[in-house]
Amino acid sequence: MIYQTFAKLYDELFDSELYLEWQSFVERRVLDKQQPLLELACGAGRLAVLLAKDGYNVSGFDLSDEMLSLADQHAREAEVTLPLIEGNMLNLSDLDTYHTVTCFADSLCYLPDETALATTFEQVARHLDDDGQFLFDVISPHQTDTVYPGYMYNFRDTNRAFMWSSEAGDEPHSVDHDLTFFTYNEAKDAYDEVAELHHERTYELAVYQRLLKAAGFKQVEVSADFGQASVQADTTRWFFVCTK
Repeated sequence: MIYQTFAKLYDELFDSELYLEWQSFVERRVLDKQQPLLELACGAGRLAVLLAKDGYNVSGFDLSDEMLSLADQHAREAEVTLPLIEGNMLNLSDLDTYHTVTCFADSLCYLPDETALATTFEQVARHLDDDGQFLFDVISPHQTDTVYPGYMYNFRDTNRAFMWSSEAGDEPHSVDHDLTFFTYNEAKDAYDEVAELHHERTYELAVYQRLLKAAGFKQVEVSADFGQASVQADTTRWFFVCTK
């Protein structure tokens, strides 16, 4: 399962500034903090905790129990209430309805195909209030086709190292990320290695718009730079605000 073997390492090394950007994106569009908000693929709960600290009525939903365990830990450390739900975004049938549903960090790009994406949009629409909104982001084909192929990133401190390399995937607008973490094991005087391959896939903007319309969203706004700029040919991440 993605993240299951290194949830804590992923959580520690993720750029925390991005959560502040997502927080601002949400807070500019969700003005009533008391309305229920569900964060799909909440991961370790960093964004959900920030929203809860600011008074939002937020719950977290994720497939990984290890990520949810970290989210619970972060919520307790921040002294906020954060209901957490384990489940698959392809089936939200056990959930209540929400005024807002969010899904960030291109989590939707981990879905295997267009059918799964359409199912997720339909599930979200069914669990939104009649005037509810769905906020999410995805990476663009420019990111998968131009930016990521050949990309490499390395990180090292006194007891950890991280290696990330990306190559184009076999499907159109897809990418494979080879992620390897090394943590120093003092008892063995050696580094323990944990590695996983992450596959992401995105689609042309028209595909997202078509699937959202079919799911019941009447208004779809798309922007770049966390809602601060218009979409350009070289935009690497699209931000969506979808209203039923």
